[in-house]
Amino acid sequence: SDLQKQEERGELLQPLIFVLLVLCSVLLYFKVSLMDPGFVKPEEEEGEDKGQGVVIPQIPGDIKLRRCGYCLVKQPMRAKHCQLCQHCVRRYDHHCPWLENCVGERNHPLFIVYLSVQLVVLLWGGHVAWSGLYFEQSREWLQHNIFLLVSFLLILIFTIVVLLLLVSHLYLISCNTTTWEFMLQHRISYLRHSERENPFDQGIILNLWRFFC
Repeated sequence: SDLQKQEERGELLQPLIFVLLVLCSVLLYFKVSLMDPGFVKPEEEEGEDKGQGVVIPQIPGDIKLRRCGYCLVKQPMRAKHCQLCQHCVRRYDHHCPWLENCVGERNHPLFIVYLSVQLVVLLWGGHVAWSGLYFEQSREWLQHNIFLLVSFLLILIFTIVVLLLLVSHLYLISCNTTTWEFMLQHRISYLRHSERENPFDQGIILNLWRFFC
């Protein structure tokens, strides 16, 4: 059959890989959106915060870990209360409206993986949509290609958004800072009173290693 001939020629491999990438992207989306981003539990002590022993000596001694005014838990360093999730989140980065969940200490690495897979899917889909277009200056051409044209433009917009988001997050990770700390540095006590602009920065290689590994 035609299907067997296509399989023998390897023509089904690329569509299969594309479908698997889309499936992987969907699974990662649900994983990141449904998992615990690093909620601070009431029974936890502030000294249990991972990596806290590394960063505390670089922070001025007069800055004390405070108790959250909303959920009344002791906030570890770099934690922030999210009013949408109604929890304090460890190493809070931002609340993602696409995921309806916070991006924090536990799901931030998976969030980067999700963005990377999504970018590959969008680039692949954009290539497929572009390759299906053939340009002619006629009304009939527009009627027959309007779906592909609109699809390509939408894919292009989402690709730009995802690419910018991924690049910005990789930059912040390489500096060992978060979106929240980067945007509101002048309002965060342990950054405002620090002698260094970023007391958590330990070099690009070590920052990436600690984040992903």
